[in-house]
Amino acid sequence: MSFFDTTYDVIVVGGGHAGSEAAAASANLGAHTLLITMSLQNIAQMSCNPAMGGIAKGQIVREIDALGGYSGVVTDKTAIQFKMLNKSKGPAMWSPRAQSDRMRFAETWRLMLEQTPNLDFYQDSVNGLLFEDGSIVGVKTILGLEIRAKTVILTAGTFLNGLIHIGNKQFGGGRAGERASTGITEDLIKIGFESGRMKTGTPPRVDGRSLDYSKMIEQPGDEIPEKFSYLPSTTPLTKQRSCYMAYTSPEVHELLRTGFDRSPMFNGRIKSVGPRYCPSIEDKIDRFASKDRHQLFVEPEGWDTVEVYVNGFSTSLPEDVQDKALRKVVGFENVKFFRYGYAIEYDYFPPTQLKHNLETKIISNLFFAGQINGTTGYEEAAAQGLMAGINAALKVQNKPAFLLSRSEAYIGVLIDDLITKGTEEPYRMFTSRAEYRTLLRQDNADIRLTKKSFEIGLASKERLDLMTLKLKQSELLIDFIKKYSIKPEIINPILKENNASEIKQSMKLFKIAARPQIDFHTIAELPDIALFISQNNISEEAKTQAEIFVKYSGYIEKEKNNADKINRLEYIKIPSTFNFNKLKSISIEARQKLTKIKPTTIAQASRISGVSPSDVSVLLVYMGR
Repeated sequence: MSFFDTTYDVIVVGGGHAGSEAAAASANLGAHTLLITMSLQNIAQMSCNPAMGGIAKGQIVREIDALGGYSGVVTDKTAIQFKMLNKSKGPAMWSPRAQSDRMRFAETWRLMLEQTPNLDFYQDSVNGLLFEDGSIVGVKTILGLEIRAKTVILTAGTFLNGLIHIGNKQFGGGRAGERASTGITEDLIKIGFESGRMKTGTPPRVDGRSLDYSKMIEQPGDEIPEKFSYLPSTTPLTKQRSCYMAYTSPEVHELLRTGFDRSPMFNGRIKSVGPRYCPSIEDKIDRFASKDRHQLFVEPEGWDTVEVYVNGFSTSLPEDVQDKALRKVVGFENVKFFRYGYAIEYDYFPPTQLKHNLETKIISNLFFAGQINGTTGYEEAAAQGLMAGINAALKVQNKPAFLLSRSEAYIGVLIDDLITKGTEEPYRMFTSRAEYRTLLRQDNADIRLTKKSFEIGLASKERLDLMTLKLKQSELLIDFIKKYSIKPEIINPILKENNASEIKQSMKLFKIAARPQIDFHTIAELPDIALFISQNNISEEAKTQAEIFVKYSGYIEKEKNNADKINRLEYIKIPSTFNFNKLKSISIEARQKLTKIKPTTIAQASRISGVSPSDVSVLLVYMGR
């Protein structure tokens, strides 16, 4: 079979985190898929930091895994350290994060993709798109090939007209050592798309043998590490590599300031917007001038390599300034650089031009995922890739789109934010963006999503059975605790030890376990409870589910009720042909925003910036409500 006589179901352009998840999802749903990438050696390359997860991002990785994506499995197989962040806070804030072996991460991704049925690969650069009658029908490559497809997913990352900056120097590139991609932006603009420019940066990579770790603060992984994937085929780490923490100083800041006149960020050469929540070191010094130091996280790039990532020192300052300043950081006095930090500008397309399934509004069968939509981060990209891959395959198969609401997943929050609100700076996920974060915890992603994914044919029967067993076990334990009465003489010593008020007569254990002072593990070790857990083979994951329900059932129920109220508005559809300009009783701004976004439901309309509650009331009247 050759490209000249094949029409693929799905072509994925780009082999980063979005492209890799998109290709895996569409192929696993039975769509004949082609992944085109500039370099097969750099599939799912960790272009920036060698880590997956973190605040809110860890929840996204667990959701990807619960849906049947690959990111969680690859992370577990290649992790060198695991941490559960925010464990001192409530479970809605718990966020898993893993350091990965960068080289093994990319290798594992490629090998998993190669073992995926229905997936072909081709190394080339796409420099044009083929359109017919308002639909995309294929792509053109630099070699001159025209490859046909029923759907196309663009996951170009930072490669679209990418421009790298180091001091006064600038050169085309999608990332260090790789050329930029040209032609796609121009084709899209020609057909009516709006585009913009964004900027991101990366810190220097240095030789770990030249650092003095004894002068830094060690940051080990968790004593009892967990993992990302719900599958038993991956196991928690038994050994880990430490990260380290160092600090900048006023002297470091002064040295960095000497290069500001040659900084592309300050001299006007970079005009695009960078990530607010992951700023360059020069931006931090400028914006937070009163701070005399900033944290640097010294992260190993793998088990065996000596390469180290200096997290927190992203910069596009000239090489000599980077060198002098970093040498003044304690522990970095004799640092040797593997490569200097740089900034990169690239094209993106405001995501308000997309539908909820990530298909473009202007061109049928064309999907965007990842940084092309204005996001930043591997996890946000991978989530979009997964959803685009699912929906491209479903569209080819004439099946309904697979959509996730804001109350079902962080992925739903991410996509709804992008297409409803748009973004003018690189979008990063935070727990604060989710109004239902008590429901959207990292521990219950499988309970929320695996059945939905199984029903469309993506999540495996093994995943469904594991989730069902976990849910059954947790409900069994909760029911037992609700019915079990505990005597004062058994529980009072524990209550006294934890400065909790003692009881005078037998009480249901559920009420005792719900007290904030009482550790659930102590309850689980009571003889009758421990015997019940043992007899019913209740897993640690099921125990965690039971603990969270017991401790937070009131909050969870309240949030569910709030979500149900809002979700009723999701069922009130707005016709695609509806003319918002006829609504003279709403503000001009609201009419303009509604016309541009074209919300499909009243709930989506209510989330558009500039649309007030009174505007929504008018819409409800027009919808017959």
